[in-house]
Amino acid sequence: MVLLSLGEKNFIKGGIAQDLRTDGRKRLAYRHINVETGVIPQASGSARVTIGATIVIASVKAELGKPHPSHPDKGKVSIFVDCSSTAEPTFEGRGSEELAVELSSALKLCLLGGKSGAGAGIDLSSLSIIDGKVCWDLYIDGLVLSSDGNMLDALGAAVKAALSNTAIPKVQVSADASSDEQPEVDVSDEEFLQFDTTGVPVIVTLTKVGRHYIVDATLEEESQMSSAVSVSVNRHGRICGLTKRGGAGLCASTIMDMISVAKHVSEQLINELDSAIAAAEACDEDS
Repeated sequence: MVLLSLGEKNFIKGGIAQDLRTDGRKRLAYRHINVETGVIPQASGSARVTIGATIVIASVKAELGKPHPSHPDKGKVSIFVDCSSTAEPTFEGRGSEELAVELSSALKLCLLGGKSGAGAGIDLSSLSIIDGKVCWDLYIDGLVLSSDGNMLDALGAAVKAALSNTAIPKVQVSADASSDEQPEVDVSDEEFLQFDTTGVPVIVTLTKVGRHYIVDATLEEESQMSSAVSVSVNRHGRICGLTKRGGAGLCASTIMDMISVAKHVSEQLINELDSAIAAAEACDEDS
């Protein structure tokens, strides 16, 4: 929890009202985003993302599994977030656990489109190997190392970067397996397929402070919010998920306006993130 004096609170709110935040940014400007890929060698893909003083890591592990009976033509994705107890004083004890559950649920809504999978930003059908029998299971783990606000957007960026870094082994299926048997598969140690992240969205969180909303809020700014709406948008402008936090209600017209702003902001965010990912991958190849 951030403790601010009345003067500091008024300074933050007054600056936002005038479109000039305490760090010099405008309301709809992100802090600099830095990306490092391949930070966990044992994972199928991984990335560290830094936004201001917020630092998160995401890793992806691909394992062979069996499709769920209700979605025989799709693979499965599991998402779990943990928060380091050293990231922020309130993360100690149960505060860390509760926040981790909240962030995990929000990431699932934004990237997987809810329980039905409708609107999923990750193409689950691309993970299918044999309908109803064999698929890839992706286990995505996020870790918050340091927090200065906007953790969900940072985690979303880290997941996208980690998926861009993910190489999935090529699989050969035995041709002599009968239709009612579990087929034998041969997983290559040498040939890999790069995971397609074309449809993977970024997450844009609009935080409402007073009458205005801002993106990439710091911890101090978040302490003054009435509510926040997180919208996941892919490069085609498609909304993949939406989640809200904070006690204050929002009318339908305000939410629609926030979605419109998120779509606009996402265009620049996607371009910046793609450039940062490409630069990180180039560094990996040179090292």
